[in-house]
Amino acid sequence: MEAKTQGLWIALSAALLSCGIALGGFFISETLYKSRVALNTADVKGLAERRVQSDSAYWSISYSVSGESSSDVPRLYEASESDQATIVRLLKESGFDDSEIKPGILNYRKTEYRDENQKLVEETHFLEGQIDVETEKVHLVSEVRAKLNKLIAQGLNITNNEPSYYFTRLNEIKPDMLKEATKNARIAANEFAENAGVTVGGIRSARQGGFVIRDVGSSYGDTQKIEKEVRVVTNITFLLTE
Repeated sequence: MEAKTQGLWIALSAALLSCGIALGGFFISETLYKSRVALNTADVKGLAERRVQSDSAYWSISYSVSGESSSDVPRLYEASESDQATIVRLLKESGFDDSEIKPGILNYRKTEYRDENQKLVEETHFLEGQIDVETEKVHLVSEVRAKLNKLIAQGLNITNNEPSYYFTRLNEIKPDMLKEATKNARIAANEFAENAGVTVGGIRSARQGGFVIRDVGSSYGDTQKIEKEVRVVTNITFLLTE
């Protein structure tokens, strides 16, 4: 009986020792793995920039006529339609076509000036119109804007509004820019690795920043100039090996 009990204790002790060794090996290997993951990586940023030209423009031309009494309104409509036709003709002669020129409706407005007794002293009647130009001929816009001065000299009351320029083909350059940003990030990682005496391996994780479009020479505007700068920054974690 005593020999049997002694045998059971020996077997139990051996089993516990075996489990302890196995668990100890697991925790040691897990610790080493986590240490490698935490220490043997490099977080770097990759930048890519491109200078592009706007591919579309929006430009509006406002015009108005005015009279001093309600009896002038029929004449104002005729004068306003004549001014609209003159502006449209100039746009077409300069190279824009019908699909790019969008005349708007005429808006009527009246203002009154009264004295301290509320007696009507003066009234003015206005007819105001606007012509929009939406085009891909971005360089033509600036050329034709200068020609409107001739119409102003002829007596037309025109407001030559600032055009807005847009770059809409971002998807066409995105792949190459992301590839360039990743390449630049690896260059930065290689410089770090060389100083640390290690080698850059594969990519563990990557986060793409947003694409930013700005007017050339501007830190915030993106519609005033034909020339644009496109910028993207990627954040990449590389694995490092000894």
